[in-house]
Amino acid sequence: MPSKPLNRSLHAAKATKQDEFYTQLSDIEKELRHYTKHFKNKTVLCNCDDPKVSKFFHYFSHNFEKLKLKKLIATCYKNCDADLFSKNKAERGICLEYDGDKSGNRVPDPAKFCVHKFKGDGDFRSEECVKLLKQADIVVTNPPFSLFREYVEQLVKYKKKFLIVGNQNAVSYKEIFDLIKGNEIWLGYTHPVAFVVPDHYEMREARSWRDENGTNWRSFGNACWFTNLDIAKRHEELVLYKTYSRKSYPKYKNYDAIEISKYTDIPGDYEGAMGVPVTFLDHYNPDQFEILGSSRTLARPMSEVAKKGSFSQGGPRFYLSDGEGAYRRMYDRLVIKNKGL
Repeated sequence: MPSKPLNRSLHAAKATKQDEFYTQLSDIEKELRHYTKHFKNKTVLCNCDDPKVSKFFHYFSHNFEKLKLKKLIATCYKNCDADLFSKNKAERGICLEYDGDKSGNRVPDPAKFCVHKFKGDGDFRSEECVKLLKQADIVVTNPPFSLFREYVEQLVKYKKKFLIVGNQNAVSYKEIFDLIKGNEIWLGYTHPVAFVVPDHYEMREARSWRDENGTNWRSFGNACWFTNLDIAKRHEELVLYKTYSRKSYPKYKNYDAIEISKYTDIPGDYEGAMGVPVTFLDHYNPDQFEILGSSRTLARPMSEVAKKGSFSQGGPRFYLSDGEGAYRRMYDRLVIKNKGL
């Protein structure tokens, strides 16, 4: 496999994709409280973070003793100064290591941080960073959204436990969906909404604002946490109180499954395949349901089952009859089956 241009692609992602979003401490605290048991005697790596300003590093350094961590490591890409809004113009990255408070007051002392510059730029795929990754037990960070597939691929390659922020649209990526379908990764509890972005990011008409201090913010309706750490909600059974009827649950024209527009409408007595919104993943219990696939992978071409002109064109999706000879194109659907029937 040819080597990838690490510096150019990561820099390009940050410069052109504008996917540098800084997670708030409150959002980290809300999610991490569900994972406390996983961190005892573990080395945590935050490898997409400037340790001087990262709220992930702040959280783990201030909770180091409470979580009984073994070591905390954070790395930063092409940034050696303390400016949150650095444009990554430095040639080298930095690494910071912390092995806990030695004074007994449980407050991180910056003088105890071990800081050193990388020979390279600190790209998470660089040899220096991969060496640190191999040392880590759990990776927790907010990677560049545009490099999400590649980032997860690396975590899986080195068999690391992780908890990372991503865009829920990543579920539609084949590589990510295959991991979800195979129960190798799943969604966490919460959905971070507001993120600080670099000052030079332009303002947008919607979901973009500056606060009274001039800080640049953007919000998202589809950010979430991806993890492979076991969590309690994954074993909570969804209560199914609806009863199946042919009238209430129509079948798709191009796949043998019934349409369910809300996860709360899943009937408790239906044995066959069911199409559900992607938001179902927030309530997915692999002991209760099996994921069979998605409309992207299972839908038959409508040209094979309906007359031309009776449906709108597009990529693979399921279609429902409108009862008058035409077919309505649905949003992306997951296809699931109740394992208890």
